[in-house]
Amino acid sequence: MIITIIAFIIVFGILVFVHEFGHFIVAKKSGIMVREFSIGMGPKLFYYRHNSTTYTVRLLPLGGYVRMAGSADNESQELEPGTPVSLQFDDNQIVNSINTSKKQTLYQGIPLEVTNCDLEKNLFIEGFENGKEESKKRYAVSHDAVIIEHDGTAVQIAPNDVQFQNAPVWKKLITNFAGIFNNILLAVIAFSILSFLQGGAPSNTNTVNVTPNNSVARDAGIKNGDRILSIDGQKTSTWKDLTVAIQSKPNQKVNLKIANNDSEKNISLKTQSAKNGSTKYGVIGVTQTLNNSFIAKALSGFNQTWNFTKLLVAKLISMFSGHFSLNDLGGPVAIFANTSQAAKLGIDGIVYFIAFLSINLAIINFIPIPALDGGKILLNIIEAIRRKPASEKVETIVTLVGFAFIVILMILVTLNDIQRYFLH
Repeated sequence: MIITIIAFIIVFGILVFVHEFGHFIVAKKSGIMVREFSIGMGPKLFYYRHNSTTYTVRLLPLGGYVRMAGSADNESQELEPGTPVSLQFDDNQIVNSINTSKKQTLYQGIPLEVTNCDLEKNLFIEGFENGKEESKKRYAVSHDAVIIEHDGTAVQIAPNDVQFQNAPVWKKLITNFAGIFNNILLAVIAFSILSFLQGGAPSNTNTVNVTPNNSVARDAGIKNGDRILSIDGQKTSTWKDLTVAIQSKPNQKVNLKIANNDSEKNISLKTQSAKNGSTKYGVIGVTQTLNNSFIAKALSGFNQTWNFTKLLVAKLISMFSGHFSLNDLGGPVAIFANTSQAAKLGIDGIVYFIAFLSINLAIINFIPIPALDGGKILLNIIEAIRRKPASEKVETIVTLVGFAFIVILMILVTLNDIQRYFLH
C-alpha cells in the first residue's frame, strides 16, 4: 500500500506539473503575469517568490494550478473599506508591499485602515493612517508591488497591462492550449522511454510472443514468432485486430488459424479472463513482438501516442453517440487502483501508466466543455471571430455551469469507481 501511495503521488504529481508548466511558461513568454504556480492543493507548506511569480507547495498532492493575473484572480486585490493593512515603501515613498495578513508583520510598516484603492488601473491606496480619521492619506502603489494575502502568501499585484483577459486573443489561445500540448509531449517522451527500457518498440503485427507462465496459448502449442491469422474466422492482420478479438471473448472457446514460416494450422483453445474493475476481458497469454531498431524505438513515442489518440477519440465518439457509461470514465480512485497494478510491473509499468494517463488528460481537456481547456479555447476562437471578447458576466456564467457539470460528474465517477474497485 505504501508503495502504491508513493507511486500515485509521483504519477499524479508529474501529470499535473507538466500540464500546469505548459500554461505557466507560455503565459510568462506572452507577457501575462503568473501570480502563483502551485503544486498541490489546500494549505500551503512553503512558498518562494522569483521574477513576479510565487511558487507554492501545498499539503494535498492531488492537483495544482497556475494562477494568472486576470478577472478570476481579482479578489485578492479588492480591499474592502475598513480593511486593516500595513504598508511598506521604497526610497521614493511609493508603496511596494501591502500586508493584509495577521500571520506576518512588515518591518516598520505603516498601519492603514483602507477607504479606497485601485491596484489595477490608477495604482493607489488610501485610508486612515493609524486608524485616525483626521489623518487620511493617499499613496501611489508601485506597478510591481507585493500584496501579502490572509494566509501569509506574498503575491505580486496584477495591473491591467499584465492581466490575462487583456492579452491579444492569440496569446490567450496558445496559453490555454499549452497544457494540452505538454501532456501530448509527455506521452510521446514516456512511450519512447518505455521502448528503450523494453529493448524495442511494439510492432503492430499479428506475430506474437508467448508468455512463460499461465499461458493457454503456450499450452495449445503456439510458439514465439507464430502469426495469428484469424480468430473464429475473423481476420487478425494487426495486433489491434488480435487484441480486440480476444478481449471480447473471456472464458470462451475460440478457433485460431496459426502460421509459422510457410505452414498453417488450426488450433482450438479456451481463453482465460482478466478484470479491469468490474469488466472482464479475454486473454490467452501472448504479447507483442518488438522492433529493436533505434529508429523504431525513437519513433515509437509518436506512433503509440497517435494510436492511443485514435482509440480514445473513437471511444469518446461512441460514448457521446448514445453508449455512455460511468464505467468508461475514471477519476482519482480509478487512477489509484490502476497505479497499484502498474507499480507491480516496476518502472516499465509506471512509465506506461504515465504515458497512458497523459494522453487521456490531453484528450479530455480538449473537449469544449466550459471550465476545461477546450472550453476556454472555444471561447478564444469565438472571440477571434467576433473580434471582441464575451462579456465578463457571460464568461463567468458559462464557466460556473461548466465547473458545476465537472464537479457533479467527478462525484458520480468517484462513487462509481469506489463501487467498481473496492466494493464489488
